[in-house]
Amino acid sequence: MARLELSVVPRASAERVGPYVDGVLRVRVTRPPADGEANRAVVRLVAAALGVSPRGVILVRGQRGRRKLVEVGELGDEELMQRLAGLAD
Repeated sequence: MARLELSVVPRASAERVGPYVDGVLRVRVTRPPADGEANRAVVRLVAAALGVSPRGVILVRGQRGRRKLVEVGELGDEELMQRLAGLAD
């Protein structure tokens, strides 16, 4: 199980994952931060970008903030780093 720190921008004009800089993955979602909409969008988008099931991405910290910590249960640290490197392409 790998952990990943996120910096989230809700109400963005378009959904986007990346870049991954200094150990933090930037995620932009179009959904507002009300009623957990942005959090659900973040989990869905991060899962799709990493090629894992949304059930495998668990929000551990930051439910109400822009800085979040997620666990990716389907990947180890090394595999996560390889997939993050692939996002830069």
